[in-house]
Amino acid sequence: MSAADLITVKNLHFTFPTGRKVLNGVDLYLRTGERLALIGANGAGKSSLLHCLMGLVTAENGEIAILGSRCETESEFCAVRGRVGLLFQDSDDQLFCPTVLEDVMFGPLNLGQSRDDARKIAMQTLADLGLDGFETRITYQLSGGEKRLVALATVLAMSPEILLLDEPTNGLDADVEQLLIAILRSLSQAMVIISHDHLFLDQVATRSVRLQDGVISKA
Repeated sequence: MSAADLITVKNLHFTFPTGRKVLNGVDLYLRTGERLALIGANGAGKSSLLHCLMGLVTAENGEIAILGSRCETESEFCAVRGRVGLLFQDSDDQLFCPTVLEDVMFGPLNLGQSRDDARKIAMQTLADLGLDGFETRITYQLSGGEKRLVALATVLAMSPEILLLDEPTNGLDADVEQLLIAILRSLSQAMVIISHDHLFLDQVATRSVRLQDGVISKA
């Protein structure tokens, strides 16, 4: 593992309970400051790879190291989860509180912030994403694009060192997508970005790889 590698994956294998194998010896690295595009066909296993990195599903073989620590057991993944932010492909998997403010405050509170500090962080994060006035909105009543931005706010409010973004432009109109591009380009965090939106990736990504037939290759 290079000193600059924030994530290193070696020979990773993952099979769904149905028996379909989607990761068949994946090697991957993410370095400081990179915005890595992870592309591939639907069903190639891109989301599964991100879920393996978070320890949400269990790989049957291979090595994962995140921020200098090997991650294999649940306790080892727990130790790094607060430092890695995952934006799920489906915003409804990320939003579970009654109001937007409660959803965005949840992460900072879980990391030990006081309610006052968590509220300040949440309000600033919403403002940074152009969501002023959304704090009292009912989450399930939001549009798809609004949910997407609020889901991103829940991730950014935790100030993660690494971002894993699964289809971040889903449901966004052209103007909001341009705002998202500007935000992502301004962030210092390294990130892995799954997207089928090549115009978006052309403006955001610094490097691209392809997941195909269970392995990673240059895009």
